[in-house]
Amino acid sequence: MENMDRRAFLGVTAAASAFMIVPRHVLGGNRFTAPSDKLNIAGIGVGGRGGADLRELETENIVALCDVDWNEAGETFKRYPEAKRYKDFRVMLDKQNDIDAVVVGTPDHVHAVATMAAIKAGKHVYTEKPLTYTVREARLLLEAAREAKVATQMGNQGHAMEEARLLCEWIWDGAIGTVREVHAWTPHPVWPQGLDRPTDTPPVPDYLDWDLWLGPAPYRPYHPAYLPMLWRGWWDFGTGGLGDMGCHIFDPIFWALKLDYPESVEASCSMFVREGLNWDKEFNTESYPQASIVYYNFPARGDLPPVKLTWYDGGLMPETPEELEPGRKMGDQYGGVLYVGDKGKILTGSHGARGVRIIPEKKMQEYKRPPKILPRSIGHHMEWVAACKGGEPAGMNFEKAVPLTETVLLGNIALRTGKRLKWDRENMRFSNDEEANIFLHREYRDGWTL
Repeated sequence: MENMDRRAFLGVTAAASAFMIVPRHVLGGNRFTAPSDKLNIAGIGVGGRGGADLRELETENIVALCDVDWNEAGETFKRYPEAKRYKDFRVMLDKQNDIDAVVVGTPDHVHAVATMAAIKAGKHVYTEKPLTYTVREARLLLEAAREAKVATQMGNQGHAMEEARLLCEWIWDGAIGTVREVHAWTPHPVWPQGLDRPTDTPPVPDYLDWDLWLGPAPYRPYHPAYLPMLWRGWWDFGTGGLGDMGCHIFDPIFWALKLDYPESVEASCSMFVREGLNWDKEFNTESYPQASIVYYNFPARGDLPPVKLTWYDGGLMPETPEELEPGRKMGDQYGGVLYVGDKGKILTGSHGARGVRIIPEKKMQEYKRPPKILPRSIGHHMEWVAACKGGEPAGMNFEKAVPLTETVLLGNIALRTGKRLKWDRENMRFSNDEEANIFLHREYRDGWTL
């Protein structure tokens, strides 16, 4: 046991080990690491969501910080002054041997390459949503994580919330009967979309490594129109409003209705208006549309019927249900979900089905709630910590994250093509449109690989 290294021991799969507290000297000397000891965690992309994730993990040791924008990462650097700093995560993973686990909070287009590098280095990994930029990346990460036997989690905090569990228990109890139709929406994007590529080329700020920021994406000159956060609206870097909020909002739908992969997807979107208000019938290949609707069809699952899921973003909304009393809002500031059953309707907020209610409120008050049958979470980030230390897999591990991520990305491909696409999940291809298959992945710039 004394010869077992720190990371190997933390990866042991005995579930009880995450909660054992045994004096170090009893177990085998000074070099032995007890299961209760802290993880050494590194962050890749620590200026935005990545920094927020690290703040949730301060029960552990934050030992390394990597970001290509040291201005954006400044507050996180100050918060963890003893952590070593890097610009290139490949250098960090190669040089710093004490890292047990990695948090990836980069822009979407870097998620996969950073996550795969961590997995190949034998690190447990937490990656923000959506898990990847392309469908193929998602499948490859899942395969790699299985092979490496590392603990994984996608940043989808709602999965740990009480309301998501209540929703499942009520629907499984038959509170609104059989559900065949769901409507989900978000007001996002809250950043500019429907834009042309900038033509001016301002100088790169001295605090930013632009080449590393681009990572595997096609080269283009630096422009402040892309960062920070604004990258979400550009096809080369982000995944739009659907990518930003889809995994959050779809998760309780998938869980409650036991969905997996859609069998078809189709989309429509707002027109692209060029400068001077000239209508352009060609699709905008630079940035996402200002608003879109995506139609997913899911097949029957055992004795459960097919489900049609409709997504709305950019301010578009489903029709207000007649059961909703005057003055009551649809969802919350981030979006919402309407479940249509053959015996009633449930209206929820966005993350984790926040604010789940049967409508009208009279029916909610009459409903006799069933017993709680799902185990409750110890906390989204703490689930991952426990899994890293040998506990049960985290609630949003990659096995669950990949179907969500792929569903979101399939919707974006439907936007690009403007066609109804039939999805062959086993062969990871569209069976009715060969041209659409080119969007399942893309070539990386030289020097970048999975």
